Amino acid sequence: MTADPRVGPSEYKEIIDALIEFIEKAVVPIEQEHAEFLKDEVNIFDSRGLMTEKYKQISQQVRELSAEAGFYTLYSAESLGGAELPAAAIVEIQEALHHRYGPERSLIHESVIPSPFTNGLSPLLLQLNEEILAERIDAIRAGTATLCFALSEPDAGSDVYNLKTRATAVDGGWVINGQKQWISNAAHAKHAFVFAITDPVAVANRSGGITCFFVDTDSEGFSVDAGIPIMGKRGSNATILSFTDLKVTPAQIIGEEGKGLNLAMGGISRGRVTMSATCIGVAQWALDQALEYSKTRKTFGKTIGQHQMIQSKLAEIARDIYLCKSAVQRTAALLDAGLPAIKETSIIKFSCTEMLGRVVDEVMQIHGGLGLTNELGLEGAYRFARTLRIPDGTSEIQRRTVAKRLLAGDTKL
Repeated sequence: MTADPRVGPSEYKEIIDALIEFIEKAVVPIEQEHAEFLKDEVNIFDSRGLMTEKYKQISQQVRELSAEAGFYTLYSAESLGGAELPAAAIVEIQEALHHRYGPERSLIHESVIPSPFTNGLSPLLLQLNEEILAERIDAIRAGTATLCFALSEPDAGSDVYNLKTRATAVDGGWVINGQKQWISNAAHAKHAFVFAITDPVAVANRSGGITCFFVDTDSEGFSVDAGIPIMGKRGSNATILSFTDLKVTPAQIIGEEGKGLNLAMGGISRGRVTMSATCIGVAQWALDQALEYSKTRKTFGKTIGQHQMIQSKLAEIARDIYLCKSAVQRTAALLDAGLPAIKETSIIKFSCTEMLGRVVDEVMQIHGGLGLTNELGLEGAYRFARTLRIPDGTSEIQRRTVAKRLLAGDTKL
Protein backbone atom coordinates (compact mmCIF):
# COMPACT_ATOMS: atom_id res chain seq x y z
CA MET A 1 0.00 0.00 0.00
CA THR A 2 1.40 3.38 -1.00
CA ALA A 3 2.14 5.74 1.90
CA ASP A 4 0.01 8.86 2.12
CA PRO A 5 2.33 11.75 1.10
CA ARG A 6 0.34 14.08 3.35
CA VAL A 7 1.72 12.22 6.38
CA GLY A 8 5.32 13.06 7.25
CA PRO A 9 8.13 10.54 7.47
CA SER A 10 7.59 8.09 10.34
CA GLU A 11 10.65 9.31 12.23
CA TYR A 12 9.16 12.80 12.50
CA LYS A 13 5.73 11.48 13.41
CA GLU A 14 7.25 9.55 16.27
CA ILE A 15 8.97 12.69 17.52
CA ILE A 16 5.74 14.68 17.24
CA ASP A 17 3.73 12.01 19.05
CA ALA A 18 6.28 11.86 21.86
CA LEU A 19 6.39 15.65 22.10
CA ILE A 20 2.61 15.94 22.34
CA GLU A 21 2.54 13.19 24.94
CA PHE A 22 5.12 15.13 26.96
CA ILE A 23 3.09 18.35 26.69
CA GLU A 24 -0.12 16.61 27.75
CA LYS A 25 1.52 14.92 30.74
CA ALA A 26 3.91 17.65 31.87
CA VAL A 27 2.90 21.08 30.54
CA VAL A 28 -0.91 20.95 30.45
CA PRO A 29 -1.05 20.11 34.20
CA ILE A 30 1.08 23.21 34.86
CA GLU A 31 -1.35 25.27 32.77
CA GLN A 32 -4.25 23.83 34.77
CA GLU A 33 -2.52 24.42 38.10
CA HIS A 34 -2.02 28.10 37.24
CA ALA A 35 -5.19 28.58 35.17
CA GLU A 36 -6.58 31.45 37.27
CA PHE A 37 -3.20 33.18 37.26
CA LEU A 38 -2.62 32.78 33.52
CA LYS A 39 -6.01 34.07 32.37
CA ASP A 40 -5.35 37.58 33.74
CA GLU A 41 -2.72 39.64 31.88
CA VAL A 42 -2.06 41.69 35.01
CA ASN A 43 -0.47 38.57 36.46
CA ILE A 44 1.67 37.95 33.38
CA PHE A 45 2.88 41.49 32.60
CA ASP A 46 3.77 44.17 35.13
CA SER A 47 3.14 47.91 34.80
CA ARG A 48 6.19 48.26 32.51
CA GLY A 49 4.90 45.55 30.18
CA LEU A 50 7.56 43.09 31.32
CA MET A 51 6.97 39.50 32.40
CA THR A 52 6.30 39.16 36.11
CA GLU A 53 8.62 37.12 38.28
CA LYS A 54 6.01 34.41 38.86
CA TYR A 55 5.33 34.00 35.15
CA LYS A 56 9.07 33.77 34.49
CA GLN A 57 9.35 31.07 37.14
CA ILE A 58 6.52 29.07 35.54
CA SER A 59 8.14 29.43 32.11
CA GLN A 60 11.48 28.27 33.47
CA GLN A 61 9.81 25.24 35.04
CA VAL A 62 8.47 24.25 31.61
CA ARG A 63 11.83 24.86 29.92
CA GLU A 64 13.67 22.69 32.42
CA LEU A 65 11.13 19.87 32.14
CA SER A 66 11.38 20.02 28.35
CA ALA A 67 15.18 19.95 28.52
CA GLU A 68 15.11 16.99 30.89
CA ALA A 69 12.79 15.14 28.49
CA GLY A 70 15.06 15.93 25.52
CA PHE A 71 12.73 18.22 23.58
CA TYR A 72 14.15 21.64 24.44
CA THR A 73 17.21 21.13 22.22
CA LEU A 74 15.51 19.37 19.27
CA TYR A 75 16.35 22.15 16.81
CA SER A 76 19.86 22.89 18.08
CA ALA A 77 23.25 21.93 16.68
CA GLU A 78 24.44 18.43 17.51
CA SER A 79 27.87 19.77 18.45
CA LEU A 80 26.19 21.80 21.20
CA GLY A 81 24.21 18.85 22.49
CA GLY A 82 21.11 19.26 20.35
CA ALA A 83 19.31 16.90 17.97
CA GLU A 84 19.91 19.19 14.96
CA LEU A 85 16.70 18.21 13.20
CA PRO A 86 16.45 19.17 9.51
CA ALA A 87 14.15 21.94 8.28
CA ALA A 88 11.61 19.38 7.09
CA ALA A 89 11.21 18.06 10.64
CA ILE A 90 11.02 21.54 12.17
CA VAL A 91 8.24 22.43 9.73
CA GLU A 92 6.20 19.39 10.68
CA ILE A 93 6.69 19.92 14.41
CA GLN A 94 5.76 23.62 14.32
CA GLU A 95 2.71 22.90 12.23
CA ALA A 96 1.58 20.05 14.48
CA LEU A 97 1.97 22.03 17.71
CA HIS A 98 0.05 25.04 16.46
CA HIS A 99 -2.62 22.90 14.82
CA ARG A 100 -3.29 21.11 18.09
CA TYR A 101 -2.90 23.97 20.57
CA GLY A 102 -3.72 27.14 18.62
CA PRO A 103 -1.76 30.38 18.91
CA GLU A 104 -2.22 31.55 22.51
CA ARG A 105 -0.73 28.75 24.65
CA SER A 106 2.43 30.71 25.43
CA LEU A 107 3.85 28.17 27.91
CA ILE A 108 3.83 25.61 25.12
CA HIS A 109 4.95 27.73 22.19
CA GLU A 110 7.56 29.88 23.93
CA SER A 111 9.01 27.49 26.50
CA VAL A 112 8.93 23.89 25.27
CA ILE A 113 11.14 24.45 22.20
CA PRO A 114 12.96 27.80 21.89
CA SER A 115 13.97 29.57 18.73
CA PRO A 116 16.80 27.54 17.21
CA PHE A 117 18.77 30.69 16.43
CA THR A 118 18.04 33.44 18.92
CA ASN A 119 17.27 32.12 22.39
CA GLY A 120 18.11 28.43 22.72
CA LEU A 121 21.31 26.58 21.87
CA SER A 122 22.03 29.02 19.07
CA PRO A 123 24.63 28.02 16.46
CA LEU A 124 26.24 31.40 17.15
CA LEU A 125 27.57 29.84 20.35
CA LEU A 126 29.88 27.73 18.21
CA GLN A 127 31.82 30.92 17.44
CA LEU A 128 32.10 32.05 21.05
CA ASN A 129 35.29 31.93 23.10
CA GLU A 130 35.62 28.35 24.37
CA GLU A 131 36.26 29.32 27.99
CA ILE A 132 33.25 31.64 28.15
CA LEU A 133 31.06 29.02 26.49
CA ALA A 134 32.23 26.21 28.78
CA GLU A 135 31.12 28.18 31.84
CA ARG A 136 27.59 28.73 30.48
CA ILE A 137 26.67 25.94 28.09
CA ASP A 138 25.24 23.52 30.68
CA ALA A 139 22.75 26.06 32.01
CA ILE A 140 21.71 27.08 28.48
CA ARG A 141 21.26 23.44 27.47
CA ALA A 142 19.19 22.78 30.62
CA GLY A 143 16.85 25.71 30.04
CA THR A 144 17.83 27.50 33.23
CA ALA A 145 19.58 30.23 31.22
CA THR A 146 18.22 31.65 27.98
CA LEU A 147 19.48 34.04 25.33
CA CYS A 148 18.21 37.04 23.41
CA PHE A 149 19.21 38.48 20.05
CA ALA A 150 19.73 42.25 20.36
CA LEU A 151 19.90 43.54 16.79
CA SER A 152 16.81 45.66 15.99
CA GLU A 153 16.61 49.31 17.03
CA PRO A 154 14.01 52.10 16.76
CA ASP A 155 15.52 53.16 13.41
CA ALA A 156 17.02 49.84 12.35
CA GLY A 157 14.66 47.03 11.47
CA SER A 158 14.71 45.88 7.88
CA ASP A 159 17.63 48.22 7.17
CA VAL A 160 20.22 47.06 9.69
CA TYR A 161 22.78 49.58 8.51
CA ASN A 162 20.73 52.24 10.31
CA LEU A 163 22.06 50.89 13.59
CA LYS A 164 23.01 53.58 16.12
CA THR A 165 24.35 51.45 19.00
CA ARG A 166 28.10 51.93 19.06
CA ALA A 167 31.01 50.10 20.66
CA THR A 168 33.78 52.62 21.33
CA ALA A 169 37.32 51.26 21.68
CA VAL A 170 38.96 51.62 25.10
CA ASP A 171 41.88 49.92 26.81
CA GLY A 172 41.09 46.21 26.99
CA GLY A 173 38.07 46.28 24.70
CA TRP A 174 35.05 48.50 24.06
CA VAL A 175 32.21 50.27 25.83
CA ILE A 176 28.77 49.94 24.27
CA ASN A 177 26.16 52.70 24.33
CA GLY A 178 22.78 52.66 22.63
CA GLN A 179 19.27 51.25 22.64
CA LYS A 180 17.57 48.19 21.17
CA GLN A 181 13.90 47.60 20.48
CA TRP A 182 11.66 44.61 19.66
CA ILE A 183 14.06 42.22 21.41
CA SER A 184 12.26 38.97 22.16
CA ASN A 185 13.04 36.94 25.27
CA ALA A 186 15.15 39.64 26.89
CA ALA A 187 12.86 39.87 29.94
CA HIS A 188 14.26 36.61 31.31
CA ALA A 189 17.43 36.11 29.26
CA LYS A 190 20.68 35.51 31.13
CA HIS A 191 22.81 36.25 28.05
CA ALA A 192 22.49 38.40 24.95
CA PHE A 193 23.95 38.66 21.48
CA VAL A 194 24.46 42.41 21.20
CA PHE A 195 25.19 43.97 17.81
CA ALA A 196 27.07 47.28 17.78
CA ILE A 197 29.02 49.47 15.35
CA THR A 198 32.78 49.06 15.73
CA ASP A 199 33.77 50.60 12.38
CA PRO A 200 31.60 53.63 11.47
CA VAL A 201 33.31 54.07 8.09
CA ALA A 202 32.50 50.53 7.00
CA VAL A 203 28.91 50.98 8.17
CA ALA A 204 28.60 54.24 6.21
CA ASN A 205 29.81 52.35 3.13
CA ARG A 206 27.47 49.44 3.93
CA SER A 207 30.39 47.06 3.88
CA GLY A 208 30.41 45.64 7.39
CA GLY A 209 31.66 47.32 10.54
CA ILE A 210 29.08 45.79 12.90
CA THR A 211 30.27 43.35 15.57
CA CYS A 212 28.33 40.82 17.63
CA PHE A 213 29.23 40.59 21.32
CA PHE A 214 28.17 37.96 23.84
CA VAL A 215 27.01 39.72 27.00
CA ASP A 216 25.71 38.54 30.37
CA THR A 217 22.51 40.48 31.03
CA ASP A 218 23.44 41.12 34.66
CA SER A 219 26.47 43.10 33.50
CA GLU A 220 26.71 46.72 34.68
CA GLY A 221 25.29 48.98 31.97
CA PHE A 222 22.80 46.42 30.56
CA SER A 223 19.17 47.37 31.19
CA VAL A 224 15.82 45.86 30.21
CA ASP A 225 13.66 48.98 30.24
CA ALA A 226 10.16 47.94 29.19
CA GLY A 227 8.00 45.43 27.41
CA ILE A 228 6.16 46.61 24.32
CA PRO A 229 2.35 46.37 24.41
CA ILE A 230 1.22 44.82 21.11
CA MET A 231 -2.28 44.58 19.60
CA GLY A 232 -4.17 45.39 22.80
CA LYS A 233 -1.94 43.40 25.13
CA ARG A 234 -0.67 44.79 28.44
CA GLY A 235 2.87 43.80 27.47
CA SER A 236 4.70 41.28 25.33
CA ASN A 237 7.81 39.17 24.97
CA ALA A 238 9.28 42.02 22.89
CA THR A 239 11.30 44.49 24.93
CA ILE A 240 13.31 47.72 24.88
CA LEU A 241 16.93 47.49 26.02
CA SER A 242 19.51 50.16 26.74
CA PHE A 243 23.29 50.02 27.15
CA THR A 244 25.18 52.62 29.15
CA ASP A 245 28.98 52.27 29.09
CA LEU A 246 28.60 48.49 28.90
CA LYS A 247 32.13 47.07 28.94
CA VAL A 248 33.07 44.16 26.65
CA THR A 249 36.35 42.46 25.82
CA PRO A 250 37.74 40.86 22.64
CA ALA A 251 36.93 37.42 24.13
CA GLN A 252 33.23 38.31 23.98
CA ILE A 253 33.18 38.74 20.19
CA ILE A 254 31.08 36.21 18.33
CA GLY A 255 32.88 35.30 15.12
CA GLU A 256 35.03 38.11 13.74
CA GLU A 257 35.12 41.80 14.52
CA GLY A 258 33.13 43.84 12.01
CA LYS A 259 31.35 40.83 10.50
CA GLY A 260 28.37 40.56 12.79
CA LEU A 261 25.79 41.02 10.07
CA ASN A 262 26.97 37.87 8.33
CA LEU A 263 26.06 36.04 11.52
CA ALA A 264 22.72 37.80 11.83
CA MET A 265 21.68 36.79 8.33
CA GLY A 266 22.53 33.15 9.00
CA GLY A 267 19.31 32.39 10.83
CA ILE A 268 16.90 34.25 8.60
CA SER A 269 15.94 31.39 6.28
CA ARG A 270 15.21 28.91 9.08
CA GLY A 271 13.31 31.58 11.01
CA ARG A 272 11.05 32.40 8.08
CA VAL A 273 10.37 28.74 7.37
CA THR A 274 9.53 28.15 11.03
CA MET A 275 7.13 31.10 11.11
CA SER A 276 5.49 29.94 7.89
CA ALA A 277 4.90 26.48 9.37
CA THR A 278 3.42 28.12 12.46
CA CYS A 279 0.95 29.96 10.21
CA ILE A 280 -0.13 26.70 8.56
CA GLY A 281 -0.72 25.06 11.93
CA VAL A 282 -2.80 27.95 13.28
CA ALA A 283 -4.78 28.13 10.02
CA GLN A 284 -5.65 24.43 10.35
CA TRP A 285 -6.63 24.97 13.99
CA ALA A 286 -8.98 27.76 12.87
CA LEU A 287 -10.41 25.65 10.03
CA ASP A 288 -11.19 22.84 12.49
CA GLN A 289 -13.30 25.27 14.49
CA ALA A 290 -15.06 26.54 11.40
CA LEU A 291 -15.91 23.00 10.30
CA GLU A 292 -17.24 22.04 13.71
CA TYR A 293 -19.39 25.17 13.90
CA SER A 294 -20.63 24.72 10.33
CA LYS A 295 -21.92 21.24 11.24
CA THR A 296 -23.82 22.34 14.36
CA ARG A 297 -24.98 25.94 13.90
CA LYS A 298 -28.39 26.14 12.20
CA THR A 299 -30.03 28.97 10.28
CA PHE A 300 -33.18 28.86 8.20
CA GLY A 301 -33.82 25.26 9.14
CA LYS A 302 -30.44 23.75 8.22
CA THR A 303 -26.82 23.78 9.34
CA ILE A 304 -24.81 26.66 7.97
CA GLY A 305 -22.47 24.17 6.32
CA GLN A 306 -25.29 23.42 3.91
CA HIS A 307 -25.33 27.01 2.66
CA GLN A 308 -23.27 27.55 -0.49
CA MET A 309 -21.75 30.79 0.82
CA ILE A 310 -20.26 28.97 3.83
CA GLN A 311 -19.13 26.09 1.62
CA SER A 312 -17.32 28.56 -0.62
CA LYS A 313 -15.51 30.06 2.37
CA LEU A 314 -14.45 26.63 3.63
CA ALA A 315 -13.19 25.60 0.20
CA GLU A 316 -11.12 28.78 -0.18
CA ILE A 317 -9.63 28.34 3.30
CA ALA A 318 -8.62 24.76 2.42
CA ARG A 319 -7.12 25.96 -0.87
CA ASP A 320 -5.03 28.62 0.88
CA ILE A 321 -3.73 26.20 3.49
CA TYR A 322 -2.94 23.47 0.99
CA LEU A 323 -1.00 25.72 -1.37
CA CYS A 324 1.01 27.35 1.40
CA LYS A 325 1.74 24.03 3.08
CA SER A 326 3.05 22.58 -0.18
CA ALA A 327 5.29 25.60 -0.72
CA VAL A 328 6.71 25.46 2.80
CA GLN A 329 7.53 21.75 2.52
CA ARG A 330 9.29 22.34 -0.79
CA THR A 331 11.29 25.25 0.64
CA ALA A 332 12.33 23.16 3.65
CA ALA A 333 13.54 20.49 1.22
CA LEU A 334 15.66 23.10 -0.58
CA LEU A 335 17.27 24.17 2.71
CA ASP A 336 17.96 20.59 3.73
CA ALA A 337 19.58 19.96 0.35
CA GLY A 338 21.86 22.96 0.89
CA LEU A 339 20.40 24.79 -2.12
CA PRO A 340 19.88 28.56 -2.33
CA ALA A 341 16.42 29.49 -1.08
CA ILE A 342 16.49 33.24 -0.43
CA LYS A 343 13.68 33.92 -2.89
CA GLU A 344 11.65 30.95 -1.72
CA THR A 345 11.85 31.76 2.00
CA SER A 346 10.68 35.30 1.26
CA ILE A 347 7.80 33.97 -0.86
CA ILE A 348 6.52 31.65 1.84
CA LYS A 349 6.99 34.22 4.60
CA PHE A 350 4.70 36.83 3.08
CA SER A 351 2.36 34.23 1.57
CA CYS A 352 1.80 32.28 4.78
CA THR A 353 1.45 35.25 7.11
CA GLU A 354 -1.03 36.90 4.76
CA MET A 355 -2.84 33.60 4.26
CA LEU A 356 -3.30 33.21 8.01
CA GLY A 357 -4.82 36.67 8.26
CA ARG A 358 -7.37 35.83 5.57
CA VAL A 359 -8.19 32.44 7.08
CA VAL A 360 -8.77 33.70 10.63
CA ASP A 361 -10.83 36.61 9.31
CA GLU A 362 -13.08 34.23 7.36
CA VAL A 363 -13.39 31.81 10.27
CA MET A 364 -14.48 34.69 12.51
CA GLN A 365 -17.04 35.65 9.87
CA ILE A 366 -18.37 32.09 9.75
CA HIS A 367 -18.88 32.22 13.52
CA GLY A 368 -20.75 35.53 13.34
CA GLY A 369 -21.05 37.33 16.69
CA LEU A 370 -19.39 34.43 18.52
CA GLY A 371 -16.27 35.06 16.48
CA LEU A 372 -15.95 38.55 17.93
CA THR A 373 -15.66 37.19 21.45
CA ASN A 374 -12.56 35.29 22.52
CA GLU A 375 -14.52 32.31 23.79
CA LEU A 376 -12.96 30.15 21.07
CA GLY A 377 -9.67 32.05 20.89
CA LEU A 378 -10.41 33.44 17.42
CA GLU A 379 -10.13 37.08 18.40
CA GLY A 380 -6.73 36.36 19.94
CA ALA A 381 -5.75 34.43 16.81
CA TYR A 382 -6.76 37.42 14.68
CA ARG A 383 -4.39 39.68 16.61
CA PHE A 384 -1.66 37.03 16.52
CA ALA A 385 -2.02 36.66 12.74
CA ARG A 386 -1.77 40.39 12.20
CA THR A 387 1.51 40.65 14.09
CA LEU A 388 3.27 38.08 11.90
CA ARG A 389 3.32 40.26 8.79
CA ILE A 390 5.88 42.53 10.51
CA PRO A 391 8.73 40.58 12.21
CA ASP A 392 11.50 38.72 10.35
CA GLY A 393 11.02 41.16 7.47
CA THR A 394 7.72 42.81 6.56
CA SER A 395 5.61 41.60 3.65
CA GLU A 396 6.86 44.58 1.66
CA ILE A 397 10.50 43.71 2.32
CA GLN A 398 9.83 40.10 1.31
CA ARG A 399 8.31 41.23 -2.00
CA ARG A 400 11.30 43.49 -2.56
CA THR A 401 13.68 40.58 -1.95
CA VAL A 402 11.78 38.31 -4.35
CA ALA A 403 11.76 40.95 -7.09
CA LYS A 404 15.48 41.67 -6.68
CA ARG A 405 16.30 37.97 -6.91
CA LEU A 406 14.19 37.59 -10.03
CA LEU A 407 15.80 40.61 -11.69
CA ALA A 408 19.24 39.21 -10.81
CA GLY A 409 18.47 36.02 -12.71
CA ASP A 410 17.11 33.77 -9.97
CA THR A 411 13.98 32.87 -11.92
CA LYS A 412 13.58 29.14 -11.25
CA LEU A 413 10.33 28.38 -9.47
